[in-house]
Amino acid sequence: MGEFSKIEWTDHTFNPWIGCQHVSPGCDHCYAETQNRRFKWNGGDWGPHGRRKRTSAANWQKPLQWNKAAQTDDVRPKIFCASLADWLDNKAPQSWRDDLAALIRATPNLDWLLLTKRIENYGRFAPWSDIPRNVWLGVTCEDQHYYNRRWAILSGIEAEIRFISYEPALGPLELSCQNSAKAPDWIICGGESGSGARIMKRRWARNLRDECQELDVAFFMKQMTARKEIPSDLLVRQFPEPRSHFA
Repeated sequence: MGEFSKIEWTDHTFNPWIGCQHVSPGCDHCYAETQNRRFKWNGGDWGPHGRRKRTSAANWQKPLQWNKAAQTDDVRPKIFCASLADWLDNKAPQSWRDDLAALIRATPNLDWLLLTKRIENYGRFAPWSDIPRNVWLGVTCEDQHYYNRRWAILSGIEAEIRFISYEPALGPLELSCQNSAKAPDWIICGGESGSGARIMKRRWARNLRDECQELDVAFFMKQMTARKEIPSDLLVRQFPEPRSHFA
């Protein structure tokens, strides 16, 4: 559950626990739920009554190993947490989040990408009073409605990087439609993959790419619908520049 990642925008994935439930249309074809039914990591159950299963102690040691290896690296490894859960899920024990916070503080050579669909839970469940500066905080927004709703909360939280995962893209998205003087630092754009993938129109990605350029927002084109070839003009894969410079 902690490994080199096949996800193009991160270096490693780390899952402190497994299990989640649907909260919005972007969850309808959840790959983690599909994989869990197949491999039965937590018994195969998903949803509000499904068990949240903490991963092994050996898995929790992996970020410490990555941190040690990164001491001599020029590039800081990015750790996506969690691909098979939501770190702000109210069904996960708070003690697990406390342990995750301790692990993040113990790995200062790593940048932790914490992505959630439940940013409204941040005030209740964030396991720190001051967010560690090696945390990049993100929200998934599959269309304009969920962007307006979730970015309104995230934009008020101070973090080293604040980012949007516009994946799966289920409707057009304009950053300027949200009444906020702030813009995200980074946008990840991607169409849905897997069986029954819903269509992301190319113009949605192109319009968002152009707006990001105007607003000086880093844009990362992850994939087209069903992993079809990315058009050459859309193959833009930028990363944000952190505000702090780590020693």
